[in-house]
Amino acid sequence: MPLEIERKFLVTSNAWRREATKSVEMAQAYLNDLATLDAGAMNVSVRVRIQGEEAFLNMKSRELGTTRQEFDYPIPVDDARALLKLAVGGKIEKVRHYVEHGGRTFEVDEFLGDNAGLVVAELELDDAAAAYERPDWLGEEVTDEARYYNLALASRPYSTW
Repeated sequence: MPLEIERKFLVTSNAWRREATKSVEMAQAYLNDLATLDAGAMNVSVRVRIQGEEAFLNMKSRELGTTRQEFDYPIPVDDARALLKLAVGGKIEKVRHYVEHGGRTFEVDEFLGDNAGLVVAELELDDAAAAYERPDWLGEEVTDEARYYNLALASRPYSTW
């Protein structure tokens, strides 16, 4: 069973830009909605994502916290475009920047559209207790705050907070 172990943080400055090694535009949307998950009717989010010239169908278990089950499958980009049209809620648009720091890769998501102004860094780890070096631009940890998850942002965009 594939597991994702990830910590999520707010970003406090643009200093990360100096360390970014690449950037990829992404568009993603969900085939189920937050209300269905909140009601307990489903235990998994189902997402379609186009990132650059690739596309993926992704499923994540609905637990909050650092560890969740995750299944990720490549799909044809044309299929992803068709699935985006079937999505529930809003579309998430962002640029993901890959930032190397302290021997680890932080994924800094700079949100666009209804979520413009929100910048979140994610760090995937091999173990939930793994040590990592905190860059100066890394702010408050929001791993356990559901409103910062992409599924929540599709239903309740940052611009409405």
